Amino acid sequence: MESAEIRRRWLRFFEERGHHVVPSASLIADDPTLLLVPAGMVPFKPYFLGEVKAPWQRATSVQKCVRTPDIEEVGKTTRHGTFFQMCGNFSFGDYFKEGAITFAWELLTSSVADGGYGLDPEKLWITVYLDDDEAERIWRDVVGVPAERIQRLGKTENYWSMGVPGPCGPCSEINYDRGPEFGPEGGPAVNDERYVEIWNLVFMQYERGAGDGKEDFPILGDLPSQNIDTGLGLERLAMILQGVRNMYETDTLRVVMDKATELTGVAYGADPASDVSLRVVADHLRTSVMLIGDGVTPGNEGRGYVLRRIMRRAIRNMRLLGATEPVAAELVDTVLKTMGQQYPELLTDRKRIETVALAEEAAFLKALKGGTNILDTAVTETRAAGGRVLAGEKAFLLHDTWGFPIDLTLEMAAEQGLSVDEDGFRRLMKEQRERAKADAKAKKTGHADLSAYREIADNSGATDFTGYTATENESTVVGLLVDGVPSPAAAEGDEVEVILDRSPFYAEGGGQLADTGRIRLETGAVIEVRDVQKPVPGVHVHKGVVQVGEVVVGTAAHAAIDVKRRRAIARAHSATHLTHQALRDALGPTAAQAGSENSPGRFRFDFGSPNAVPGTVLTDVEQRINDVLSRELDVQAEVMSIDDAKKQGAIAEFGEKYGERVRVVTIGDFSKELCGGTHVHNTAQLGLVKLLGESSIGSGVRRVEALVGADAYNFLAKEHTVVAQLTDLVKGRPEELPEKISGMLAKLKDAEKEIERYRAEKVLQAAAGLAEGAKDVRGVALAAGRVPDGTSADDLRKLVLDVRGRIQGGRAAVVALFTVANGRPLTVIATNDAARDRGLKAGDLVRTAAKTLGGGGGGKPDVAQGGGQNPEAVDEAIAAVERLVAEAA
Repeated sequence: MESAEIRRRWLRFFEERGHHVVPSASLIADDPTLLLVPAGMVPFKPYFLGEVKAPWQRATSVQKCVRTPDIEEVGKTTRHGTFFQMCGNFSFGDYFKEGAITFAWELLTSSVADGGYGLDPEKLWITVYLDDDEAERIWRDVVGVPAERIQRLGKTENYWSMGVPGPCGPCSEINYDRGPEFGPEGGPAVNDERYVEIWNLVFMQYERGAGDGKEDFPILGDLPSQNIDTGLGLERLAMILQGVRNMYETDTLRVVMDKATELTGVAYGADPASDVSLRVVADHLRTSVMLIGDGVTPGNEGRGYVLRRIMRRAIRNMRLLGATEPVAAELVDTVLKTMGQQYPELLTDRKRIETVALAEEAAFLKALKGGTNILDTAVTETRAAGGRVLAGEKAFLLHDTWGFPIDLTLEMAAEQGLSVDEDGFRRLMKEQRERAKADAKAKKTGHADLSAYREIADNSGATDFTGYTATENESTVVGLLVDGVPSPAAAEGDEVEVILDRSPFYAEGGGQLADTGRIRLETGAVIEVRDVQKPVPGVHVHKGVVQVGEVVVGTAAHAAIDVKRRRAIARAHSATHLTHQALRDALGPTAAQAGSENSPGRFRFDFGSPNAVPGTVLTDVEQRINDVLSRELDVQAEVMSIDDAKKQGAIAEFGEKYGERVRVVTIGDFSKELCGGTHVHNTAQLGLVKLLGESSIGSGVRRVEALVGADAYNFLAKEHTVVAQLTDLVKGRPEELPEKISGMLAKLKDAEKEIERYRAEKVLQAAAGLAEGAKDVRGVALAAGRVPDGTSADDLRKLVLDVRGRIQGGRAAVVALFTVANGRPLTVIATNDAARDRGLKAGDLVRTAAKTLGGGGGGKPDVAQGGGQNPEAVDEAIAAVERLVAEAA
């Protein structure tokens, strides 16, 4: 049974039994504590935590998941993988243990003809929690599983919680006996390789307190309602139904390995080392396609780095298998064909996915060459210093600048006889991650415990946002935090976070900056609002400072936004929609939104594109946008179902999480997008849009920055002034400026070349004198000295080679010249054949000189270059070279 059919049967089975089918959420987690969705229940977490009431009592889904803590282990074993699909059925206060257990048994053991998976009941073993007598009774007496195939396990194996205070409960696992070839008898308590877990049923019935680990926490009592959360690993079930030994041999991964074999000629099963590489390629390419499909783009931070790391690891392993040409195109195509059966949107978005993947492969192949040179230099410097361990800082530089995964650095260093300071590298990586995580968390939550916001939401409900139709309204202060701590009151001068029952303030989201303004209490107190965030769903937190009086919870208030700022932001947001559509019209659907920021009077828009957008295209896009403004198109917003929005062709932003009902913003017949932001009523209100230019912000992602309205007009007015000044300077008309300035620059470039030629001639004129003045050191002609400061590295190298060529008569010759450029010493050393025959190598001499200068260097035996930090040590370095020549000669 193919994986796609397993998925279809799961959803059909539970839909027929009253479950609402919930489409898989994006892999981009809608949770500040997660980069990516790691489990099937994550999209349902707010319902289980009680933050939001579940819109259904029964639900089912097949959720895309990615786990990355053990990327280095992927491929080394057949059990580790990054992407997987979790089939789940959920009950929110509806059925409980008996319902979950009987549903699971029916689906697994019903015949294929009857819509089930057709597993042999005799091969199914059950585990329950130690004291869960109820679950054991249901399995034994209601389902009919023999008692000898039901085992009790402890808290570590059969008890579930989120790792924090909240819901928890015992779980029951269904395991499949794969037979004696996979290990001894005894059930899952003895051997989890033979008795593989396929389905976990979690019975959420208790509330847990704080504690560490999986076992050390108190049970505080019963939950108000009992819930069900189950998870069946689709890949594990596919492994069993397809009769293969591990998940890599299932249909969606084996086909990728086969394509890698076709491209490299290396067959799976031929060699353990190549098998590891083939598994890495299959897993990582599939995960990469799924991540790109959900809007992740390669980068150096967060989920972008996860994608970059696994893509580059896959490409490197293809190189290890013998691939010499780019391979991403064919591998990505294979993944799209197999996973597109389950997720048709991958095929719809094929062009963008391929564009991003191919751009990242090209960037890495280029970086692989440059980074290898950096690594070689670092290895040379380490050896010259007598070390055997490459510094963690060097490994971090290779990762951070060149995108080298640490395992690539480890392998390449080992090939040259060095180990790597992994602890130092991981310390720097940890510091970088912690800085980024702390910054993000501080911005979103203001350092407050999220439970404080949840408690306010539980007591007062969600904030009623009135900002689509109002700029001010009456409200009541229902929550207050001072320095991140809940407080009943706040005094003048306090930094506060205020929650209102009703608010016209837009909370930052969807690329739109938050509103600012004032909240005036009936007591006369005034709060200046500087930012608004939504740390938990539905709660608008107004951050600001108490300017006058005392703020007390429960006080009536009047909230008013800065209208001028709001209107400027609305113009920018509507202009962003127009720019998005105009770019898609010009470049195709690959120009999908990858991020944006709408500020007062200006915006930036990020979009997918493998190459720079030509200036002529950008000009056309700008003209198209302004043509739309002149058409005075109405801007309308409508709330509808997500399905209706898709049918109408509304564009959704990657990475955004949408509910069953969505807001669609339509601009005449030109643009239609899912959007929760604020907009103008008519395009004429924008006045003017000026695109300032575009640039790269990452592999396959470009950024356009623009001005709107008065800001655009002021910019053009300043440009007009500059043009007028230039025309006066060059004595020409505005349209003649490009030609006249180009001519001036050409003359300036010619003059610079002449000056450079003259300077180089002056340097080379010294060659004859240096050659004639070469010192005899034990039969070796040594021309060593310092040339005028400011000599460039290229000129110094030419001079050294010229001097070496002037030393005739078959004499062994060493030329070592030094200079100081931009405050840093530089040396180039060359040897001729006769000198090298006597053991004098330029690379060895340069390392000695550079070490004296406080730096490093290297090169070939005939010519090498180095530098340092200490220009005062040049004379000492010259003496060091002479001593080394004397010793070697």
